[in-house]
Amino acid sequence: MDSPERHVAARIDDVVNAVRNRLFRRRGWAPRIVPYTGYGSTRRLRVLARILLAPPAGPPENTRTAEARQRATRGWRRFQTTPVPDARVRGLGDGRPPHLGGHRRGYVDAVIDAPPGAAFAPGWRELPIEVDHGRPGELRVLVVADGPTVGMVSDIDDTAMITHLPRPLLAAWNTLVLRESARVAVRGMATLYRTVLAEHPGAPVVYLSTGAWNVAPTLTRFLARHGFPDGPLLLTDWGPTNTGWVRSGRRHKEASLRRLAQDLPDVRWLLVGDDGQHDPEIYDGFAVERPDRVLGIAIRRLTATQQALTTTPTVHRPTAAPVPVVAARDGDGLADRLRTVGLLRHRPPLARSRRFGATP
Repeated sequence: MDSPERHVAARIDDVVNAVRNRLFRRRGWAPRIVPYTGYGSTRRLRVLARILLAPPAGPPENTRTAEARQRATRGWRRFQTTPVPDARVRGLGDGRPPHLGGHRRGYVDAVIDAPPGAAFAPGWRELPIEVDHGRPGELRVLVVADGPTVGMVSDIDDTAMITHLPRPLLAAWNTLVLRESARVAVRGMATLYRTVLAEHPGAPVVYLSTGAWNVAPTLTRFLARHGFPDGPLLLTDWGPTNTGWVRSGRRHKEASLRRLAQDLPDVRWLLVGDDGQHDPEIYDGFAVERPDRVLGIAIRRLTATQQALTTTPTVHRPTAAPVPVVAARDGDGLADRLRTVGLLRHRPPLARSRRFGATP
């Protein structure tokens, strides 16, 4: 919930957003549901979405043309959004709460319980929702089966995708200007992830990043194009918070790991990140705090040039994590080291995975 003592940044942001809402609503704009992929157990689901104002629907457009135009859009345009504050969003269907709640910046992050005496079927589900004065939509959710299983938590920037995040000017260029087709995948990482899933069918894959929700469609298409397994994204808000001008990426990751341990208590996670910022310390801390929830840690080492240009140089220290910890330059090297410590078996490379975002 929003704190009554809000930072001046949040108050300014709310005033600007209120003016934009009044202006665009006078022009006929209406709320639009932007669905994100959620996750959960057979008993409880976490659903994620955002409510934005959108212009009145125009004439039908060819799907291929629309997708091509969206892919060609520069990144900064995706940050020109007008959120609907405290939107009234409702889940549809028996056993779901009538209202999912909203956020001052339009986000929906809610829990849906299974009806009494029933359970959600494992696998991918489509949940219908609707918003006042807007078109209905569907939220996609990954339901993890009951019982002990293995899962993966993966960073994105400089772990799956090369963005040189520790270099602020280049990171801003990659996020706000560069088209998604120009981004580069880290060698061998997609194959590594598919190998883990082949050895643990049904394992959930969660992409945990400090990137903004505004670029979720970009990241989803990038991961699909490069053969990464399908899975929910846990990103951050782009904009002022109740406590400051920007959100703490480290606290976001720490809180998200604890939330995953709470929401999916039967899953032991393989944590994958890079040493460009704080992933090693975050993962070590979580493994010490919850060793029963961590299978192992895999860290992609940045190149010497990337490390030299980082604004937060990594201090290499012995890990305190009570789990296997491996490090290498790319996915191929990490796979070899994971096999050495017994977390992977020897397997040939796998065929390219299904399209990311497609329901199996």
